[in-house]
Amino acid sequence: MTKKEPLLFLCHRIPFPPNKGDKIRSFNILKQLSDKYDIYLAAFVDDDNDWQYEKDLQPYCKEVLLVRLHPLRGKIKGLSGMLFGKPISLPYFHSSRIQQWVKQIIDSAEIKKGFVYSSAMAQYIEDVQLDKRVADFVDVDSDKWRQYANNTANPLLKLVYNWESRTLASYEKKITTEFDAVTLVSEDEAAFFREQLPAGLATKVDAFPNGVDGEFFNPDTSGPRPIEAQYLVFTGAMDYWANVDAVLWFVEHVWPVIHKQHPAMKFAIVGGNPVDKVKALARLDNILVTGRVEDIRPYIKHAQLAVAPLRIARGIQNKVLEAMAMEQAVVMTSMAAEGIRLPANQQPLVSDEADLFAGICLEMLAQPEKMAALGHENREWIAHHYQWQAVVEKLAGVLK
Repeated sequence: MTKKEPLLFLCHRIPFPPNKGDKIRSFNILKQLSDKYDIYLAAFVDDDNDWQYEKDLQPYCKEVLLVRLHPLRGKIKGLSGMLFGKPISLPYFHSSRIQQWVKQIIDSAEIKKGFVYSSAMAQYIEDVQLDKRVADFVDVDSDKWRQYANNTANPLLKLVYNWESRTLASYEKKITTEFDAVTLVSEDEAAFFREQLPAGLATKVDAFPNGVDGEFFNPDTSGPRPIEAQYLVFTGAMDYWANVDAVLWFVEHVWPVIHKQHPAMKFAIVGGNPVDKVKALARLDNILVTGRVEDIRPYIKHAQLAVAPLRIARGIQNKVLEAMAMEQAVVMTSMAAEGIRLPANQQPLVSDEADLFAGICLEMLAQPEKMAALGHENREWIAHHYQWQAVVEKLAGVLK
């Protein structure tokens, strides 16, 4: 058997289970690269429920180091970084244990290549001599913080978010200067980032999209109907601000129009760790808040329609790709559609106006045969354009 080349892989959150946006991308990158490399993985664990999954990473890794991330302690450390002019993200995701392990493992395993997932993890190999250093920023996080600043009325939070946007933008440019390559989740995202850079750095920036595990997200093998009534579905981690904002906007501005014409229809919000504002929605008429579910596939498969009403976003939305793979028509905002090549018949189901969004939902609900045909077309589209094995080949090429 040919000995595989060692690769250092640093990730800001344990890349398992692949049940939310960043973990879906990081796990599938890990899985595909493990065919070509002996992977030495270090990652943070910020959810106690995730410790059980260390064993699930073993088949893909030569060695694994997991370090507990205490969110409150991390926030305090992060804010202290402002005293030194740093992005909050850097001290938040700094661990002396990971730093020491990185230095030791590079020497002992004779590692010559490093891959970091998210800009904050680049700090561990900034001053390390390697033949190749690649950072997957995924999204332009600095602009996401700018969006947060623009969408809060709290003056203190606005100050903090604007600080993070400015300082993180500078750090993103620094890493792009020092590393061999930076990748992003879509060509739209890469083009946006290139515009922020001097011309000489733009050539270092590449893009490869998220994919979908078509065997896993298969409507023919999903479980039984989880909700007896007919329903619309939204999926996503419900402690993530962009998802919270999306469902609050939908319930306030879109759902009343749909509910008026379909009083028996329910709106299912499916995702773990719902914040109090989301939990409170369950008190409204015909709205279900599930919390964490063992398997989201039946919820997607048996819905009448999937919705993705995001108003804050960067990169590619896995919830859209997964719903399409499960043969669903998806009504979405332009933010949710950004970076995704949609089939022609899916493209008209995009709107940022509440009344138009509701109108599209009602139009689709009135034409179940059209919805079914579109769902079938969506799955075929995903199979041809968004399979993980094919998209990660591009990253493998960047690492060579």
